[in-house]
Amino acid sequence: MSKSGALDLASGLGGKIDKEQVKSAVDEYEKYHGYYGGKEESRKSNYTDMVNKYYDLATSFYEYGWGESFHFAHRWSGESLRESIKRHEHFLALQLELKPGMKVLDVGCGIGGPLREIARFSSTSVTGLNNNDYQITRGKELNRSVGLSGTCDFVKADFMKMPFSDNTFDAVYAIEATCHAPDPVGCYKEIYRVLKPGQCFAVYEWCITDHYDPNNATHKRIKDEIELGNGLPDIRSTRQCLQAVKDAGFEVIWDKDLAEDSPLPWYLPLDPSRFSLSSFRLTTMGRIITRNMVKALEYVGLAPEGSQRVSSFLEKAAEGLVEGGKKEIFTPMYFFVVRKPLSE
Repeated sequence: MSKSGALDLASGLGGKIDKEQVKSAVDEYEKYHGYYGGKEESRKSNYTDMVNKYYDLATSFYEYGWGESFHFAHRWSGESLRESIKRHEHFLALQLELKPGMKVLDVGCGIGGPLREIARFSSTSVTGLNNNDYQITRGKELNRSVGLSGTCDFVKADFMKMPFSDNTFDAVYAIEATCHAPDPVGCYKEIYRVLKPGQCFAVYEWCITDHYDPNNATHKRIKDEIELGNGLPDIRSTRQCLQAVKDAGFEVIWDKDLAEDSPLPWYLPLDPSRFSLSSFRLTTMGRIITRNMVKALEYVGLAPEGSQRVSSFLEKAAEGLVEGGKKEIFTPMYFFVVRKPLSE
């Protein structure tokens, strides 16, 4: 794991937000969400502010507990979490048929864990698009540490308004990132625009499934918890995502919810009924230790005021994700590969 200790975690808490402003940033972030009475319209109209606050507040917790790749994975029995995450990234690269020398775009790249893994696996040049200053700073530092600064870079921009010319990239992918878009058709249209004709886009989307009932109070609460804990304006259904990518102009090659046939549940690392040495920080005991550690760090002034509340809503998100997974009303890996036609 990248963040190895308490002081490493404390040093990154709050991201680029002034340490004195973290508490007020938490206040503002929470007010966006349905769990605290916020409205979907407000989340969508203010998505840039909401998502930036979220990643400034949450990134160090993610890296401390999860590593450099902030996503779930289809997982085989006997396979570690880290092994499954790498294989999940390799699978995507293979579906895109990446080849040495190709110019690839990672939409919503986080701190670049998948970017670095895919670049090394496929010998491609990968540009990471991200609108969060702290994550870009951290990603560049990690690129330098492994010698990838020459072939992989980061661009700060909104994926709804990309600063690239038409037909720039040989391939585009997104891993659990475009779920932050306020308008999926608009986001997919931007991806379509910057992708070369005849080339492919692959994505893992966070979605609600056909088992979700909007009139079920428990289902609604779970959805609210996931949106709160993950900086989402609204979780769309698999059907909505597939229609949106068609409306953007893409041809669908194939689509599948990879959670449906995963030998081990995707939510296993967060399941409080399970214990794991390899992902101890994600277990119930690990989260209790982290919670108390953050409380102590905040008390002595090493972590900014408000850090405990960030830890709390991330725990609430974990509870929602596990419950959503067990009830099969939510998936973090609705996967599809689509192609931009050679002629429009």
